[in-house]
Amino acid sequence: MFSPNSTFLYLVAGAVILFVLAQSIFFLVRAYRRGKELGIASAKLKKTIVSTAIFTVAPAVSILIGVVSLSKFLGIPLPWIRMSVIGAITYELPAATTTAEALGVSLSQLITDPKVYTAIAWVMTLGIIPSIILPPILMKKIRGGMIKLQEKDSKWSDLFMSALFLGMISAFLGMIFADVREGITGWIPVFVLIVSAVLMALCGLLIKKCNMKWLETYAISISMLGGMAFAALITPILV
Repeated sequence: MFSPNSTFLYLVAGAVILFVLAQSIFFLVRAYRRGKELGIASAKLKKTIVSTAIFTVAPAVSILIGVVSLSKFLGIPLPWIRMSVIGAITYELPAATTTAEALGVSLSQLITDPKVYTAIAWVMTLGIIPSIILPPILMKKIRGGMIKLQEKDSKWSDLFMSALFLGMISAFLGMIFADVREGITGWIPVFVLIVSAVLMALCGLLIKKCNMKWLETYAISISMLGGMAFAALITPILV
């Protein structure tokens, strides 16, 4: 009988994770050595490493939540690989859910049908391929266009980048407001969004009014972790 938690899948997942970790350490060491060659002080390099590591805490928590959410019906190995390499629950969960709905399968229990499991894995994989292939092909041209725009009109360039960012965020708003008609539980994502926005606004005020420049590095992490903590607190109360 097929098991999404088989030893073989754990070995595959472990091998992939070890490769990703080795790659990360390799480029970290090379970047540090290159920084020393350029004359950057060791203290500044270490500060950059520490601040970057702290910045990854919030995404790491969201990735862990993603693994837990997906493991309920996909087991641990596949979500472990997907979330460790891709790290986007906003893509992985909708892809798995849509595939399961198309196949008429419930996600309330562990999937033991190899055909369904394989179909979900293929959809997850094929759906993310364009984001792997297109950046190396198009990034140089896009970046060149952005540099030209910035040289021509810096204010318009800033507005354009802000519009791109807001457009990217707007793509996920449908998931936030999708269940608001189901009652108070459907508003939980909206409440979490509001709390995160308030925390970000408070960080902005502290940076601007109290000259707490160090918060610039951690504002997004604080906003994300605060939103997650609020979600964990409010969900058992409202559900």
